[in-house]
Formats: sequence, structure tokens, C-alpha cells
Amino acid sequence: MRNDLLVTVRLLVVLTVLCGVIYPGTVTAVARLCFPRQAEGSLVHLDGRAVGSALIAQEFRSPDYFWPRPSATMPPYNASLSGGSNDGPLSDRLRARVAGRLADLRGPAPAGAGPVPCDLVTASGSGLDPHISPASAYWQAPRVARARRVSDAAVNAAIARHIEPPQFGLLGEARVNVLELNLELNGLRDER
Repeated sequence: MRNDLLVTVRLLVVLTVLCGVIYPGTVTAVARLCFPRQAEGSLVHLDGRAVGSALIAQEFRSPDYFWPRPSATMPPYNASLSGGSNDGPLSDRLRARVAGRLADLRGPAPAGAGPVPCDLVTASGSGLDPHISPASAYWQAPRVARARRVSDAAVNAAIARHIEPPQFGLLGEARVNVLELNLELNGLRDER
């Protein structure tokens, strides 16, 4: 019995060192060597300070900014609470949230005409997706142009510059990073 206990303790120590120190240290070192930007959180810097991450959405509610997908986390856009809502398409709670989001989008500072793109009223699987579809960006462009007092053409050109193609040309769909687009908008000048 005592021999079994010693074997168990030794195995615990070996596996703790292997799985708790050596493996994570190796993975971290390889990540920092091969993917330094991603390993550091893909931080976006402005004037020498971090203003967000290109991988995690943040809330924009001002009419002069593009709005991201809704967040499924509470409080909104909290990376430590990543996850979906698990509400199915027949859920009354999901329908109520979508109706509220539609009211927000069509509210006092409405954006485009026509149907609202679905990614503006539904959260992503993680609840933190930093991207919207190009259709969602173009749908919001009139509101942003009006609020910033710039031409629709200037805002549409900024959107076009920020459209990212599907990964490797075939994975996913074209997308626009909301934070990076909004940072570029800060450089647009009043044209009126």
C-alpha cells in the first residue's frame, strides 16, 4: 500500500511538471516566436497606447461610429464571459432581444433603408466577434456619414478599404473589423 502511494505521488509530480510547466511554457514560447502579434492579444495601438484588440469586439453606441454585432455576454463585450446565449430560433427571449435590437437600429438615428442585416441583431457564437459583414457596414454608412458630416462616398470608401476576404480565400465570408474601421473614421474631416 505504501509503495502504491509513493508511485502515485511521483506520477502526480511528474505529470504536474510536464503538463503544468513544460507543455504550457513550450506552447507559449512557440506562439511568441511564430505568432508574436496574436500571442500578445492582437492589440490595436493609437498614439502609443492600446485602444482595443483586433480579436475582441467592444461597444460603440454613438451614431458617428459603426456598431458591432450584439454581445451575448453580460456585461456586454466581456471577454472573460465568452459564450453564446444558447437560445434557439423559436425562443421567446431571442425574439424579444432581436426586436429590441431592431428598435435600437431603427430608432432616433436610423441607418440604412431596407432590411437590417441579420448579423446586426444576432450575437456570434462567442458573443465577442469583432467583425460585421460588409452588408452591415454599408447599411450603417448613411447614419455614420450624417453624424460625422461627411459624404456617403467617403464612408463607403473607408468601408471598402477595410473589407477582409475569406481566410485563405475560402474559409468564412468577407468581413469588416469594426474597431479598425472606426479608428480610420476618426481621421475623416467635416465636409459641410
